[in-house]
Amino acid sequence: MNAAADLLQISRDILWLHFIVFLRVGPIMSLFPGFGERSVPARVKLVVAIMFTVVVAPAIAPLIAEATRQPPPLAWLVLSETVIGLVIGIGIRLFLLALQTAGSIAAQATSLAQILGNAGVTPLPAIGHLLVVGGLALAMMLGLHVRVAEMVVLTYNLFPVAELPDAAAVTAWGIRQVAASFALAFTLAAPFVIVSVLYNLTLGIINRAMPQMMVVFVGAPVITAGGLGLLLLLAPTMLTIWVKAIETFIVNPFGGG
Repeated sequence: MNAAADLLQISRDILWLHFIVFLRVGPIMSLFPGFGERSVPARVKLVVAIMFTVVVAPAIAPLIAEATRQPPPLAWLVLSETVIGLVIGIGIRLFLLALQTAGSIAAQATSLAQILGNAGVTPLPAIGHLLVVGGLALAMMLGLHVRVAEMVVLTYNLFPVAELPDAAAVTAWGIRQVAASFALAFTLAAPFVIVSVLYNLTLGIINRAMPQMMVVFVGAPVITAGGLGLLLLLAPTMLTIWVKAIETFIVNPFGGG
């Protein structure tokens, strides 16, 4: 009987351990670039979240042993762990939004926003879709999912189980992340904006010199070809900068020393 009771207790502790970890990992996976896209079926997202839970749970078992043996109130546990998971997931998701914003800025600047169609669920210019797909492929090739699993393990030192993070600190951090996301987007798209300014300035000068000339018909093919050529030259650099930015965030997501 003692052996059966011990086995039952061990099984209970293991189930609680994985359930507690799943509460934090689930929201992260629902927002994770690549796995959290709207085009990915919900069942696939659930399987990925369970797999990440199985990977993370053994590493943090000693950190949450007390919560496993004496679980806190279920409602509070679900609330606190879900909030922490959403905060981390949103922080990672902002980098994908930065890449989408950079693509939209570049497309609008080079008159490529309405051609070549949309290739995703979210309406994106072709440049934005190309950058997003390229960025996700590069991130997965460099092991982004592995680094995120490591980050989730480390978050248990910063955010203990069943403890909500400080609201003021999270708000300030969120504002910084949103500002950094837009700054990164404009940094990536800056060459396209500069070329667009020079293009429009040149058209204005030509139009003043030769008012009878239809400069739009001459300039439209030039800016389109220039935008595509610029994308060909700069896409590797843009994706490299983006990957380095997201790796820096994963190493130190909350800016602590």
